[in-house]
Amino acid sequence: MDLKILIQEKKAKVSVIGLGYVGLPTALELAKAGYQVFGIDIQKKRVDKVNQGKSFIHDVSSEDLKKEVKKNHLKAFNNYLPLKKSDIVLICVPTPLNKNKVPDISYIRDTTKEIAKYLHKNQLIVLESSTYPGTTREIILPELEKTGLKVGQDFYLSFSPERIDPGNKEYKLKNIARVVGGITRKCTELTKEFYQSFIQAKIIAMSSPESAEMTKILENTFRLVNISMINELSLLCGKMGINIWEIIEAAKTKPYGFMPFYPSPKIGGHCIPLDPFYLSYKAKEYGFWPRFIELAGEINEQMPHAVVTKVIWALNLKNKSVRGSKILIWGVSYKKDIGDTRESAALDIIPDLFKKGARIDYFDPYVKELRVDNKVLKSIKYSSSSLKKYDLILILTDHSGFHYDEVAKKARMVVDTKNAIKSKKYKNVYNF
Repeated sequence: MDLKILIQEKKAKVSVIGLGYVGLPTALELAKAGYQVFGIDIQKKRVDKVNQGKSFIHDVSSEDLKKEVKKNHLKAFNNYLPLKKSDIVLICVPTPLNKNKVPDISYIRDTTKEIAKYLHKNQLIVLESSTYPGTTREIILPELEKTGLKVGQDFYLSFSPERIDPGNKEYKLKNIARVVGGITRKCTELTKEFYQSFIQAKIIAMSSPESAEMTKILENTFRLVNISMINELSLLCGKMGINIWEIIEAAKTKPYGFMPFYPSPKIGGHCIPLDPFYLSYKAKEYGFWPRFIELAGEINEQMPHAVVTKVIWALNLKNKSVRGSKILIWGVSYKKDIGDTRESAALDIIPDLFKKGARIDYFDPYVKELRVDNKVLKSIKYSSSSLKKYDLILILTDHSGFHYDEVAKKARMVVDTKNAIKSKKYKNVYNF
C-alpha cells in the first residue's frame, strides 16, 4: 500500500529509536493517535519499564503509558528487528558534545547503520535529534544509499527537529508547530503528512533538511546569546549595586522592541548550551568563526564560578570561610519543576565548593540522587526547621510549591540566583 495512504489511515507502523526525553513522549503521542508504535532503545532498563507501563520521564504519565501498552499500541524492544516491518522510523538519539565542544554524532552513525540493515522500499526515515546543518544529507543519506535503494524513489529521508520543552504545562509536543525538511520534495511532503496526522499545530515545510537543521540551531543560539547577555549585565549590576531583576521587570513594560530574558547560574539542559556549538563546529569548515556563539558560551561557562564567588563573599560578611561551612544547595535540576540535571549549574558548583572544603547537602523534590565526582548524594527531606543548621542556603532552582519567604525567615543566609525571594526586606538574602 502507498505510504501516504498508510499515514492517512493510521495504518503505518512506526519505530521510534531512543526512548529518552524526546523519544518516549513522541512514541506515546503516536500510540494515542492510533499508530502501531515500536520503541527501540539500547538500555534494557528503559525497555522493561516501558513494557511495564512505568514512565521514567516527568512529562509522560505512567497511567497514559500503561493504557497504550495494554492496547498493544506501543511495545518496546532492545533490538532493531522491528525496523523490518516499520513503515516510518524516527531517530531520537542523543547528540552530546565532548569536552572540546565537538559534536559526538556516533549515536546517529550507529543507528543509521542499523537502519540500513532493514531499509526497504516505501519507508520514511526522519532524524529528530538536534545536530549541525548537513548531518541528514552528509551522514545518513550516503549510508542508506549504500543499500542500492534511491532516496525520493525507493525510500524517503527528512529532518524534523524536536521542540519539546520539559516541564512546560502549556506547550506540549502535540500543540507546538513543527518544521520539516526532506532530501527531495516527495520526502518533505510525506513527512509533513505524517506529522500533521498527530500534531495539532502548523507543520512548516522547508526547502531542505539543512534549512530545518539550521532552524533548530537558530532558536537555541538566540536564547544562548540573549541569556548570556543578561548574565553579563547581571554581573555588572551586582558590582554597581543595582538589582537586575527590577530592571528587567521595568523594561518588560515597553510594548515593543524588548523580550525578557533572565539571569541564570548556568544555562542547562540538552539544547541551549549545546546546539549552538554544533553550528560553531560546522562553521569552521567554511573558514567562519561565529564570535557571538563563542562569547556567549564563554560567559555561560563562567557563571558557576561567579556563583561560587558570591557564596564566598556572602560568607565573608559573617566572618566565615567556605572551608567548614555547611551549605544547602536548593534545587539541582537545570530548570524548575523537572528532574533533568543535564548541564545543570549544580554539577559545576557542588564540586567546586567541595574542593574549597564546604560541607554540602542538597534538596530537590525531583532529584532523589545526584552523582558528583564519583560521589552519590541524596536529597535531604525538607523541613523549615532544618534550614537553621546551615550557614548558607544557595538557591539554584526555584521549584514551585514552596514558601520562599519562609526560607528567608528561617535561614541564616541565602544566596538567591533565581529571584525566588521577591521581598527586599530580608537583610540575610543576597540576590545574584
